[in-house]
Amino acid sequence: MQMMNAIVKPALGPGLELRQVPVPAPGPGEVLIKVHKTAICGTDVHIYNWDPWAQLHIKQPMTIGHEYVGEIAELGAGVTGLQVGQRVSGEGHITCGHCRNCHTGNIQWCKNTSSVGVDRDGAFAEYVCIPASNVILIDESLPEDVVAFFDAVGNAAHTALMWDLVGEDVLITGAGPIGIIAAGICKYAGARRVIITDVNDYRLELARKMGVDAAVNTAKEDLPTIMKEQKLAEGFDVGLEMSGNGGAFRQMCSVMRNGGKISLLGLGNKPIEVDMNDIICKGLTLQGIYGRKMDNWHQMSYMVQGGLDLTPVITHRFHYTQFVEGFAAMNSGKSGKVVLDWTK
Repeated sequence: MQMMNAIVKPALGPGLELRQVPVPAPGPGEVLIKVHKTAICGTDVHIYNWDPWAQLHIKQPMTIGHEYVGEIAELGAGVTGLQVGQRVSGEGHITCGHCRNCHTGNIQWCKNTSSVGVDRDGAFAEYVCIPASNVILIDESLPEDVVAFFDAVGNAAHTALMWDLVGEDVLITGAGPIGIIAAGICKYAGARRVIITDVNDYRLELARKMGVDAAVNTAKEDLPTIMKEQKLAEGFDVGLEMSGNGGAFRQMCSVMRNGGKISLLGLGNKPIEVDMNDIICKGLTLQGIYGRKMDNWHQMSYMVQGGLDLTPVITHRFHYTQFVEGFAAMNSGKSGKVVLDWTK
């Protein structure tokens, strides 16, 4: 049996372990991918820290990780249209293909989704196996360090591109990596003003590097004052809620213009109270976002090829054997995306 290195949640409790596990064998309709680069996601941090969400969802032992780029190493029986050696990534939501949403092309809402690195073994390993239908071909012109976190870029693209952004004023609450990426996408897509809020000065500075018009520390600065300075008389046209923080969401609702539109990506760790009267009387539109639409993979590839520079989001690079340092960087709050190299 061929073995490989993998980063595994071995048992109950905090931490992860680098261990030898069997290389997965691709079954009919599946593809084996040799991993080149991976990126650490907030979900991986939840698993590493073993918080209540992870305790509820993760079975052990489990190879984690779902943000990656690599090359096809082997094709399972019946796979056509793909070749060994092609550079690829993969859509991390394995869907049933039979429910109503799958049949109408809305696989992001499949009620039977199984997630790579959460419900099944993931990509923090030398090899990962996924269905051929989930394989995403990656153009050789795209930098692998950026493609390694395309899964996260897809979340940002889905959230931002839900609405027409040309000439619009956008508020983003939450300057985590996905919020920062979304800020760059909004500017690329033609937004007039993009303002992002957080309480983490390190990440607000990263957002400035992505071209935001203002990065506001709401613990120190007054958002309405910044809005006046930016000449936002009627409020924001579009809101992207990335934080999962109740206070941030309530503030967003209060500064939207009548008829404004809000995408909600951030997951809260507890229920959030909102003023429904504010939402109703302003005629706000709220859209929950989960994962990516399949077309987001094409959109983000084309945006990067068209000049969207996502490299400022990458703050740390480690060999995969240094994964503990990578998770420490993420837990410090002083990081953007952390990339792990599996090629050396």
